[in-house]
Amino acid sequence: MSPLYPTSRLILSVLADGKPKASAEIARLTGLKPNVTWTALTRYWRRKLILRSRVQLKECSQNFKGRRGKSSNLRSFYLYTLKPQNTTSLSVEGLEFVSYEKNQKRVNLESSKAKSILNFLRVNSQNAYFSTDIVKALVHVGVKPSDIMSNVRRWEKRGFVLVRGYRLDGKQTPFREGYLITWIDAVKCREDAIKDAIEKTELALVEKETTNPTIQRVHRFRDLVLISSSLRELVSLAYVCESLDCSKYEAEVAINRALQLYSDLKEVKLFNAFRYFYHECLDGAELKASISMKENYIRTTKGKANRIGHNWEAIAEQFIDKFTTGARFWTQNHRRNGMDARRITIHLIKSVRGRICNAEVDRVWEVNPSVFSPSITYVLSCKWGVVCKRDIDDFLDVLRWSKEFGVSSSDSREVKQGIVGVFAGSAFNPNERIRIKDDCTISLATYAARMNLQLLKASDFNSKLHERGCSAGLSVQKICRIAKNEQQVREILEKIWEKPENGERILATYAEKNKETYAFERMLEAPNLVSPAN
Repeated sequence: MSPLYPTSRLILSVLADGKPKASAEIARLTGLKPNVTWTALTRYWRRKLILRSRVQLKECSQNFKGRRGKSSNLRSFYLYTLKPQNTTSLSVEGLEFVSYEKNQKRVNLESSKAKSILNFLRVNSQNAYFSTDIVKALVHVGVKPSDIMSNVRRWEKRGFVLVRGYRLDGKQTPFREGYLITWIDAVKCREDAIKDAIEKTELALVEKETTNPTIQRVHRFRDLVLISSSLRELVSLAYVCESLDCSKYEAEVAINRALQLYSDLKEVKLFNAFRYFYHECLDGAELKASISMKENYIRTTKGKANRIGHNWEAIAEQFIDKFTTGARFWTQNHRRNGMDARRITIHLIKSVRGRICNAEVDRVWEVNPSVFSPSITYVLSCKWGVVCKRDIDDFLDVLRWSKEFGVSSSDSREVKQGIVGVFAGSAFNPNERIRIKDDCTISLATYAARMNLQLLKASDFNSKLHERGCSAGLSVQKICRIAKNEQQVREILEKIWEKPENGERILATYAEKNKETYAFERMLEAPNLVSPAN
């Protein structure tokens, strides 16, 4: 036997305890370099000084990469142990160790992940599968999402499989469910095999988007415009965003691209601010009528009265929140962007003056007077302008016929116990008298009190501001007219409440800031304003 050199002495001394060890562990214990250790172990195994495990073992290792997090990889390795004299094989803890034999073949009891994926595609060659579906089918053999495309790309280069995704000009991206993969039959003519593979992917893509999302939005936008123009209507940008279920930026990209590709799609800007779209089949008198209807709608929803009405709701909410101890406002998520979360949609079991199925109340809040008392729920409705009996009755009907606040009695519908309606109006008609008997009439305030309804007036809020120290000329009506939106109402009230002596100066600052808003509202109110069609 040849003499032992320092490397062999170190390695054999580590293996002398009889416990099998891997090359990496031996290198760590001896202090040798990993490549030196592995070369030496192979050499000693060939010289029949040590035994090596017949089966190659596998272990998942994780490496920390700093900011990149952890990377994991599957490591394959053998175990080594000393060879007893006159023995060519050994079993340790159920693992067989063998001596080196010439022409010995590597034995692997488990099929590799690559072979499992390839066999799955070959056996199921009649169908096409998304990469995520392959992972679900082979999860029992340890296949992960990261194992699929790294192997499939190799087979794609060799012509075994067809891979489909969203096709762009310079690249291909996966579908939402991953890349679509199918087997190419090598027995058939190459052209026929590729045609068959494409047909299989087409069947798998039925009712799915088969192209880039932006191009898909372009096609859907064109369909929306064609449908609306056939119904003699214009399509707004907000409607496009909701129909395509995408952000405003994504919708604008698709719209601009569609206007470039299709010359029959037209755009018109109403009041130089709101984009609407139509097809060229809508022209002449029908186009003018559609534009006129949209302008009237914009005047109603974007005009001065609408802004002040919403600001009045914020005024009432702010004072209620400040002066009501323990008030917990309801909130609700809305599909329409920009709608206040505190404005609540309730369900109706019967239509009320044109409202079918649903109605809106401006605010709902709960107050718990004490631990032993049931909570009281207040429902607020606001109106900017003179309030009449018709407005009060309309609000009471909504409460009675709502699923949330009404209850059925023996002969009619009533408001549930513990529900209190609150009506906030900038002014109530002082001359309106309600006849309750033949010769008996009462005021609107008395009528509301009899119906268990509370009335809040602008004068009630103004008195709180004046008690705080604001000047006599400052009022909540002025704040409503000056503020741009509900958020600005809250900002103004907070600043005035902190420094009431600066109230007039604060309002003047916001009035200067909102000049463009006032100018736009005056433009909406201008008569016979015709928006040019592009």
